[in-house]
Amino acid sequence: MRRYEMLLLITDRIDEEAAIAAFDRAKEILAEQGGNLLEDAWWGRRKLGYEIEKRDHGFYGVLDFEATPEAVSELERLMKIADDVVRFKTVRPEVRVRRSA
Repeated sequence: MRRYEMLLLITDRIDEEAAIAAFDRAKEILAEQGGNLLEDAWWGRRKLGYEIEKRDHGFYGVLDFEATPEAVSELERLMKIADDVVRFKTVRPEVRVRRSA
């Protein structure tokens, strides 16, 4: 299993309790896929850097986890389908860009 971090941006058209429920759903999906949640952080409602879908605020949450590439693909597929998730980004923190010689 590899280590990943996922940032979720959840719409502010719903209240904070519903946004936390959407964040918890992502954690449940990860567990169903056999992933191991190392740490999670709920950042709450924050101002966006630019407008997305005519909104200037959103709820942020970060998941730090270990999972197989197949589990991450399934999690990302379900986040694309989720109505409350506006954007998400998954990265492997130990992978760095190689410098040219």
